[in-house]
Amino acid sequence: MNKLVSSFTAAPLAQGAVARVSLAAPVGRLVLRARGDLAALNAVLGLALPATIGQRAAAAGLEVLCLGPDEWMLHLPPDQVGVVQASCAALMARHPHSLVDVSGREVTLVVDGPRAAELLTIGCARDIEAIPVGQGRRTAFDNVTVILWRDEPALFRLDVWNSFAPHVTGLLETGCRELAAEAI
Repeated sequence: MNKLVSSFTAAPLAQGAVARVSLAAPVGRLVLRARGDLAALNAVLGLALPATIGQRAAAAGLEVLCLGPDEWMLHLPPDQVGVVQASCAALMARHPHSLVDVSGREVTLVVDGPRAAELLTIGCARDIEAIPVGQGRRTAFDNVTVILWRDEPALFRLDVWNSFAPHVTGLLETGCRELAAEAI
């Protein structure tokens, strides 16, 4: 896993640096698919599942992003995955749904710095600046499906499958070097 850690992460963002890529701490990840009345799931999760694609909700360490009309990505502490699975399983008979643990499938890269949004454009055709702070999107980064979370104006998280992480990280590192060279 050390190969995924960018060479730009040894210290806090250096004076004058334009962007940094780092590997986030592991999180539990669940993909939820459900339709109809979501009240029971909302009660179990302790939050209202966002109804609009790209919207996020958070409560008590659980963060949810709406990826589609009936699909959500849940990020939560790894030790809470089993608790949430068991709570949702208790609803299955009266509210069919799918809840899949994909915790081992992905890693999260953190992209931050004054030119972080610009750095992401090297692999993402989407208008990064058009994504409001506090929202997220499923998108493509150099033809790799990723989930992009915008936490602050210059702070993003990029969920990428493990098998594609070296490729995406390599592109981002190259982009960091190119942006740094422009600043000289």
